[in-house]
Amino acid sequence: MLPESPSPSPRAEPASVLRLEGLRKQFGGLLAVDDLSIEVPAGEIYAIIGPNGAGKTTVFNLISGLLRPSRGAVYLRGRKVSDLPAYETAALGVGRTFQTPKVFADLTVLENVMVGLHRLTTTSFTAAMFGLGAREDAQAAARAAGYLEMVGLLDRADVLAGALPFGGLRLLEVARALAIRPVLLLLDEPASGLSTAERTEVVRLIRQIRDTGTTVVLVEHDVGFVMETADRVLVLNYGQRIAEGAPRVVRNDPRVIAAYLGEEAAS
Repeated sequence: MLPESPSPSPRAEPASVLRLEGLRKQFGGLLAVDDLSIEVPAGEIYAIIGPNGAGKTTVFNLISGLLRPSRGAVYLRGRKVSDLPAYETAALGVGRTFQTPKVFADLTVLENVMVGLHRLTTTSFTAAMFGLGAREDAQAAARAAGYLEMVGLLDRADVLAGALPFGGLRLLEVARALAIRPVLLLLDEPASGLSTAERTEVVRLIRQIRDTGTTVVLVEHDVGFVMETADRVLVLNYGQRIAEGAPRVVRNDPRVIAAYLGEEAAS
């Protein structure tokens, strides 16, 4: 059984979970994101691809609150969040992983996920680690185990996170991001550095996450992975949108082939 998903609101939710309006980010003379507008509806796997320097990670940092836009706005379920710090954006339901997994190496795999659960409990994580709030501690541990089962790491729950292989670290980061019960999950290069078997498992996991009601936006260099996984694809080049649509349509767009995929991708 999967961990419980967020309780539905009695009010009608906006059709779009994520909306970017005229988003622009400039670093000195470098225009990293240029007037980008997108809408991502609930229950979609939306991929962002493009060559190095296209602005993909900058877009993620703008969505998650790590950067403020030079112009434009980010909306989560109709609420403007681009003026909020990252921790407040996360509290509203934006979970994120990073290109290089960020875990607490000296905590166990289970404890790492419990860190993600902390914001959903009234007992502090520190108190829980010292045996206080025993009931909530037990409940949090049970829920954390559920997320580990979902990503296939339950049998490593008591292992120190620093001992996991790279693929395991990626899965652990996903489990911890899921622990906040996100309405929007941002996955940064989820297939990078994975074996073929791990890659197949991540495709299955992303679809499972989508099927439980979480909207997924991912950045990925592996075009084959994107074409296999995504419902829609956005292609960026020099911070600008050059194509957006279904994977098959985008793959055969001449502008995409010229800018990113290479002529062999059309064969």
